[in-house]
Amino acid sequence: MVQLTGAVLRDSEVAYRHLRDLIVNLHLEPGSMVDEQSLAARIGLGRMPVREAIARLGSDQLVVIIPRRGAMISPIGLDTIRGIFDAREVVESGIAYFAAQYATDAELEQFSCLVHQADRERDAYRPMQFLDSDQEVHRFLASIVHNSFLETAADRLLVHNLRFWRYYFTMYPPSSNTMITHQNLLEALQRREPAQARQAMLDHIHAGGALLHALFT
Repeated sequence: MVQLTGAVLRDSEVAYRHLRDLIVNLHLEPGSMVDEQSLAARIGLGRMPVREAIARLGSDQLVVIIPRRGAMISPIGLDTIRGIFDAREVVESGIAYFAAQYATDAELEQFSCLVHQADRERDAYRPMQFLDSDQEVHRFLASIVHNSFLETAADRLLVHNLRFWRYYFTMYPPSSNTMITHQNLLEALQRREPAQARQAMLDHIHAGGALLHALFT
């Protein structure tokens, strides 16, 4: 057992979180082969919790289990990106629609603070900090619909989204055009307009999808 932020976590959970962070932050490169022994040594845990973590990461589609060979960190390819962005369109546009109806005034105020923080990171040209702030915007939005099913679905998609953007920024210099604001979404939520909130999220996702598509064309 390991003590983290006041809670005792099983070693398999610690291994899962650690390996997921390594994958999302590209410290384990897309398409690279890994094995239990080397990963266990890298994060300082036993092989059994690492094995359990790899199985979960396989369910998350962050690794590909290859029988008798080990595991491969999931490649980043056009088909995968299309699948993730198609899923995000359905899940996150629905979240935006419901958030306009169900979010409290206090939650919208906090959401506004998160959007403005991301915009400040963009204006100061801090792309990696922007990605982290943008991730907080998306995650908080998912939380304020008060629907655990939607929140879980969004969480899994947003992990992939963050990894793709980190990969994109290693290939193309970030700019204000590629660090996309949520201002239109914020204004639609503040006006309590569900249809406009849904469209603002769709526009945001489409803009990001077009940029990522450029990696492979």
